Amino acid sequence: MRIAVTGATGLIGSALVRSLRADGHEVVRFVRREPVGADEARWDPAGGYVDPAGLAGCGAVVHLAGAGVGDHRWTAAYKREIRDSRVLGTAALANALAALDEPPAVLVSGSAVGYYGDTGDRPVDEDAPAGQGFLPSVCVEWEAAADAAQEAGIRTAFARTGLVVAREGGAWGRMFPLFRAGLGGRLGNGRQYWSYISLRDEVAALRHIIDTPALSGPVNLTAPEPLTNRQVTEVMARVLHRPAVLPVPAVALRVVLGEFAEDVLGSQRARPARLLESGFVFRDPGIEQAIRAALPSP
Repeated sequence: MRIAVTGATGLIGSALVRSLRADGHEVVRFVRREPVGADEARWDPAGGYVDPAGLAGCGAVVHLAGAGVGDHRWTAAYKREIRDSRVLGTAALANALAALDEPPAVLVSGSAVGYYGDTGDRPVDEDAPAGQGFLPSVCVEWEAAADAAQEAGIRTAFARTGLVVAREGGAWGRMFPLFRAGLGGRLGNGRQYWSYISLRDEVAALRHIIDTPALSGPVNLTAPEPLTNRQVTEVMARVLHRPAVLPVPAVALRVVLGEFAEDVLGSQRARPARLLESGFVFRDPGIEQAIRAALPSP
């Protein structure tokens, strides 16, 4: 199958491209610079341009592009970049797909469990409403920006991803070096729930959505049972054979991270109801399995 991918150089996108190509799929990577190979096509998400030649003949499109939520302090300008990179890019892609004479069968569009906001210790699945705050509002707009694709009859699924356990990037990319140095510890009181997923399960789940016609709308990409930050910290310390005795006070996080600290300290207990109902089998259902999957092979 010919599959187009945006965000193909990111943590999830690059792993997905490798997996698809290893199984013989033709992958077209959308880039914002001038293409340098036959496997690249240009797009300008802010300007609303998507090269239709790159989409031609695609059976599926996976849209993962967007500015990193935790890459910078949340100034007004960076919050606008977080929103615009998702909303404008999704709208541009959805409009381009809707205009094709032969559109793909499926669009898998990135989203996040940040949609639910702070749920405390209350479990939520895909039927839960959006929460309050900046990230939930971004997720609502982000998903709504794909309306043109849905109206054109393209099966559209929103991959609401949790915290991806990987050495190469994301939250865990920062945590692994800290724990190896003996500087890891719970964040705040540690009672907030973390909805996590291993990188290989994330890639497998995206591919499962592509291959499962019954899956559309929101799909939580998280391990079956979220854990508290304290529980995650204890397992990290045990697996890496390092102490975890230096908790990071909430006030310190607020000083360093600003507004983003409230989301780091917030609790999201999201469960992957639709993935499980559709028959998806996790390779790393537990946090220890997910952490060990992220470590180098012995």
